[in-house]
Amino acid sequence: MIGGNSGIGLETARRLKEEGNTLIAAARTPQPLADLEIPVQPFDALNPGPLELPPVLDGLVYFPGTISLKPFHRFTQEDFLNDFRINCLGAVAAIQAALPSLKAAKSSSIVLFSTVAVAQGLSFHTSIAAAKGALQGLALSLAAEFAPKIRVNTIAPSLTDTPLAGSLLNSDAKKEASAKRHPLQQVGDPADIAKLVAFLLSPESKFMTGQVLRPDGGLSSVRTF
Repeated sequence: MIGGNSGIGLETARRLKEEGNTLIAAARTPQPLADLEIPVQPFDALNPGPLELPPVLDGLVYFPGTISLKPFHRFTQEDFLNDFRINCLGAVAAIQAALPSLKAAKSSSIVLFSTVAVAQGLSFHTSIAAAKGALQGLALSLAAEFAPKIRVNTIAPSLTDTPLAGSLLNSDAKKEASAKRHPLQQVGDPADIAKLVAFLLSPESKFMTGQVLRPDGGLSSVRTF
């Protein structure tokens, strides 16, 4: 897994560890993942280097992401490039590094993370929506190219209660306002999304590839007014 120091990544690590999986993590800050005793090696999405991986790998999850929100006229080309490099090119580097090990498995799975902003137009999301839209296109192409041996699926959540979203949810008023924007009247729970990651990595999802799963509280598809 790439990332995993906090939020959805850390919840996923906990869940996969509880299920008896052997995990290898890489992160920008290569520190132990809580008390999970999972080895962590360095990986900087803006300057990715080589990864030390086993000869056989059953799954890969890429968690690094950004939340860069501001009016379009205030974004610079550097802002767009930074989001694209972290969200898309970092995933490309991780997949290319892991590909020989993924191919060596009898069957393997790649899970990537997008955002509800690709399917649902949201103000101030131009940079992240562009980067994640590219990632979804990458995932769909790879699903075709890697079939039938490697499955590739994407999770596109809405706002989730993680450190990455801390500035958007750092008060009760902000949490309440964010929840009310969703038909299900809540923001995402990282533990729930971790269950979805575990499912996509497992043989239980063996008939799924090229899909975008949307744990977004109904935001991308439902209107309650």
